[in-house]
Amino acid sequence: MDPTTRRKTSATVADVAREAGVSKATAARVLGGYGTVSDRVREAVTAAARTLDYRPNELARSMTTGRSGTIGVVVGDIENPFFSLAVRGITDVARQAGFTVILTNSGEDVSAEKAAVKTLLAKRVDGLIVSPAKESDVEHLRDVARSGRPLALLDRGIDGFDVDTAIVDDRHAAEGVTRQLIELGHRHIAYLTACDTNDHRFRQLSDINTGSVRRRIEGYLEVCRRAGLPPMEQWVHMGASTPERARQISAQMLGATDRPTAIIASDSLIGLEVFKIARMMGISIPGDLSLISFHDADWTAVTSPPVTVVSQPVYPLGEAVAKLLIERLDGSVTSTRRIVLQTEVISRASVGMAPIASTWRMDGR
Repeated sequence: MDPTTRRKTSATVADVAREAGVSKATAARVLGGYGTVSDRVREAVTAAARTLDYRPNELARSMTTGRSGTIGVVVGDIENPFFSLAVRGITDVARQAGFTVILTNSGEDVSAEKAAVKTLLAKRVDGLIVSPAKESDVEHLRDVARSGRPLALLDRGIDGFDVDTAIVDDRHAAEGVTRQLIELGHRHIAYLTACDTNDHRFRQLSDINTGSVRRRIEGYLEVCRRAGLPPMEQWVHMGASTPERARQISAQMLGATDRPTAIIASDSLIGLEVFKIARMMGISIPGDLSLISFHDADWTAVTSPPVTVVSQPVYPLGEAVAKLLIERLDGSVTSTRRIVLQTEVISRASVGMAPIASTWRMDGR
C-alpha cells in the first residue's frame, strides 16, 4: 500500500512504525511522548507521522498515559459577557500549558450542569472548572472532588467545600456602591438579580443560591442597615433571568408609585434592560434614576449617559482559576487555595443626587 492510498484512511501507529522502519512499540513511545528513544529514531517517526498525516487517537492515548490533555469547563451562560471573558482567560492559560478546553453551558440549570459534568467525565477530561448554578445542590461536584479528579470553582465559592476557588470580592464592591448611593440621598435603592425563588420574592439571604450574588446582596443590606434605613428586603427584585423578564420587572418597578430612585443591576445584561426601559418610559438618568451595573461591558461606556459600573477583573479571574487547576494537575500543590480578586468602581454619569431627600446622610439624619 503506497502512502497516497494510506492517507485516504486514518493512519495508525502501526502504519507510522512501518513507514519509519521501527517497531510499533517504539513508534508509540515517540508519538505518545513517553519513554526514551534516540534522536535519529524520533526524527524518523516524526517524519513518517507527517507523511501519513497521522492524527493521534486521544481516547487510546489517554488510556495509555492517564491524561487526555483536556480541561472541562461548565459555566452558567456563555452569552453573558462575564463568562465569555472569563473563559477567554481560562483557554489562554490552558493553551499555554498544552491543554485543550471543552466548554459547556448549563443555562444556570443544575440538571443541565449535572449532565454536563457527567459528559465531561465520560470524555476523560483531566480536570474540571465549574461555576455552580445552585450552591445548595452540589453533591455531584463533591463526588468529583472525592474521586480525586482535580476541580476548581469559578466566581462562585461554596462555604464548606474545600476545593480550589477563584472569586471576586463581591461583598466589598456592593458595600461601596450602596454607601455611595446613600451618601447622595438615596433611600429607595433597588437591587435586581437573575436569581429567583418559586414565588419570585426575596425574604432572606438563603433564598440566593449563587454565592457571588448572595455576597453582594449581603453587603447591600448591611450598609443599608448601618445607615438606619428601614428593612430593605422588599427592594431586592428577583427573576431577571432573561432580557424579557428584566424588562418586565424594570417596567413594574419604575411604573410603581413608590419607585426606586436608584437601581443596582447584578450584571450588565440586566443593566442594559433597565437602561432601555428607563429611556422608553421617559425617566431621566441620573435626574430621576441613578443606575449602577456590575461588570464593565462595552455598552456601558458609550450610552448617554455612560453607566457607572463595578469593574470586575474577569479575564484575570479566568486566568487565576485555570492556573489553580493546572498547578493541581502538575502535582505542584497539596493544600487547597482560595484566590479573591478586587474590584474597581468606574464612576461615570449615571449616578447623581436623589431627586428627593437629598440631605439624607449615613448617620440617618
